Amino acid sequence: MGTGASRNAEGGSHGGEEREESLDQAGGQLYVSLKMENYKKKGDLIPHVYGSVPIVGSWDSSKALSMERESASMWELSFVVPPNHETLDFKFLLKPKYGYAPCIVEEGPNRLLTGGTLQGDARLALFRLDNEEVLEYRVFIKADRVSPFDLAASWRAYQDNLRPSTVRGIPDVSINAVPEAGLENGSAASLELDLEHYVVPAPSTSANSGLVYAANLAETPRSLALTGVSVDRPATLKEMEVVSGMVESKSVVTISPLQKQDSHRGLFVDRGVGSPRLVKSMSATTFTFDLKLDSETKNSMPAAAGAVAAAAVADQMLGPKEDRHLAIVLVGLPARGKTFTAAKLTRYLRWLGHDTKHFNVGKYRRLKHGTNQTADFFRADNPEGVEARNEVAALAMDDMIAWMQEGGQVGIFDATNSSRSRRNMLMKMAEGKCKIIFLESICNDERIIERNIRLKIQQSPDYAEEPDFDAGLRDFRNRLANYERVYEPVEEGSYIKMIDMASGHGGQIQVNNISGYLPGRIVFFLVNTHLTPRPIFLTRHGESCDNVRGRIGGDSVLSDTGEIYAKKLANFVEKRLKSERAASIWTSTLQRTILTASPIVGFPKIQWRALDEINAGVCDGMTYEEIKKNMPEEFESRQKDKLRYRYPRGESYLDVIQRLEPVIIELERQRAPVVVIAHQAVLRALYAYFADRPLKEIPHIEVPLHTIIEIQMGVTGVQEKRYKLMD
Repeated sequence: MGTGASRNAEGGSHGGEEREESLDQAGGQLYVSLKMENYKKKGDLIPHVYGSVPIVGSWDSSKALSMERESASMWELSFVVPPNHETLDFKFLLKPKYGYAPCIVEEGPNRLLTGGTLQGDARLALFRLDNEEVLEYRVFIKADRVSPFDLAASWRAYQDNLRPSTVRGIPDVSINAVPEAGLENGSAASLELDLEHYVVPAPSTSANSGLVYAANLAETPRSLALTGVSVDRPATLKEMEVVSGMVESKSVVTISPLQKQDSHRGLFVDRGVGSPRLVKSMSATTFTFDLKLDSETKNSMPAAAGAVAAAAVADQMLGPKEDRHLAIVLVGLPARGKTFTAAKLTRYLRWLGHDTKHFNVGKYRRLKHGTNQTADFFRADNPEGVEARNEVAALAMDDMIAWMQEGGQVGIFDATNSSRSRRNMLMKMAEGKCKIIFLESICNDERIIERNIRLKIQQSPDYAEEPDFDAGLRDFRNRLANYERVYEPVEEGSYIKMIDMASGHGGQIQVNNISGYLPGRIVFFLVNTHLTPRPIFLTRHGESCDNVRGRIGGDSVLSDTGEIYAKKLANFVEKRLKSERAASIWTSTLQRTILTASPIVGFPKIQWRALDEINAGVCDGMTYEEIKKNMPEEFESRQKDKLRYRYPRGESYLDVIQRLEPVIIELERQRAPVVVIAHQAVLRALYAYFADRPLKEIPHIEVPLHTIIEIQMGVTGVQEKRYKLMD
């Protein structure tokens, strides 16, 4: 029980003072992040914040900012205090979701932030209800002094896009702080107060994986599905015993996303737009991940996307035979996010075109031994339980290797694998068949662990038949204690350790004996991913004049209908993201997306050349009827395989996917909402990533005009909602 408050400043150091001074001169502003946590469900009471500055209502409770639900127990609100308000007084209050009952203000004195520092003792937020019941909320307050461009977007997008656009001749990053003069939405562009009025059903192939337990999305056990539970079990752990430490450890790489050191410059690996710099430290065997900005970090990706494929082919042709198949073996205690990480990595690799499957040992265990196993089943001193768990692990590994021998490329082996003897068993099974990389998930944040435990009880099939939540909670804690007693961290073989990476606010990745194209891509993805809940909005530009004429490509302006949609979209963004002032708007460099975004004010706008529509080459500006009449062979080729078909002197959908990878990495890295205004082919590819759709389906995914697709990313998976603002 208690309250946390932090301030990211170099207290007492000249470097910190100089940074504060430079931020003041550059228009530095106070970025405030507030969170409230309460496990008692009071769904009819919504936490709000009001205080002394206009952005939080100027002490008018009717104008208080609503907090957004981050999880079942956590509410969150972020906003920027204007530069002329160094002191912020505020309080929390609860408002009824329905009706006009009076709001409930927290007890005690006002909370006071002065220059980004919380004054007075940290305390709980206490609310006294009419029946004298007292609700307690844990409060987390974080305040940072940041420049406008720190809020605008990631430093990578900023560095790559700040120079004037060669297409528009205007800055690719711009901030509209106040509404433009003369801007009129008009009645045709106004929206209903309740945005739910515009929600339309998502297609059956939607991204609602968050409604399904992640392990249930893993590969169906073929050995159990084909033969029932009577299977020829592979050799047991005892029969496969391998001497501990069979693989010598090589140099270790440590990557800390928020760590900054004065160190000698070392290796720079550029795998795409805005790749991180690896800076060598004083130790000859250790690297740290440095986010320092300088002009030398702007090495760009080779123009030919084929360079990426060439690296993969070289690895496959020149490496050992077993390296052509890769097994990512998860390691970690329960409730550390292993299954979610496995599902996310599977989705990413599939989207890149690598044949990838997720094998969850828990799914094998439930099929073979049922779902009613108590914590005693997971004790290390229970020989029957140990034998049963090793058996299903061997079955899953055998299935994965068999699938690889049939042509599969990457298998994600999802289990605790918490003992060295278990891992040695898996390495023995993989000898000469596939390369194993251990991926260990370590979390020391008790708050995240507690959240994951509760989600486990709510979602796992292991507790589906347990009506008593508290009884399930006790059993799972006992199971966790059984694993903790015998847990052995990974020190053998090739491995990646993710240490406290789940929050997205720091942490480390340690890398040992990792080489090759695909392992490098996996490390790069894991460095940039986190579990912080946030929405991503995908929408096409408003209808263009070329849309009306049926012409593909081009760079036309909006039609009258498209201009109305642009104003409706601005209205939507203002309502939906009113409490998310750190959100950003991403467009392509083509004017129909820039014009669609122009009525949106108060948010940074970033142009990405990677978001431009698929290049139609010599067919640009033609209608499909003209292509069919004048280029029948090209038209027929496209009809046969839209995924791989490349327009003459243009692009294919696979080319688009290659250039969108930096955008995906950046979307994964963002912690604030992002609105992406782009084009049909580009949004099909982006949507396929979040919805985990097969590559062959991408050219046929429905992305209609004037519709917003909201993707909610968070610890429970990916969920989708669609808003149709106009026909």
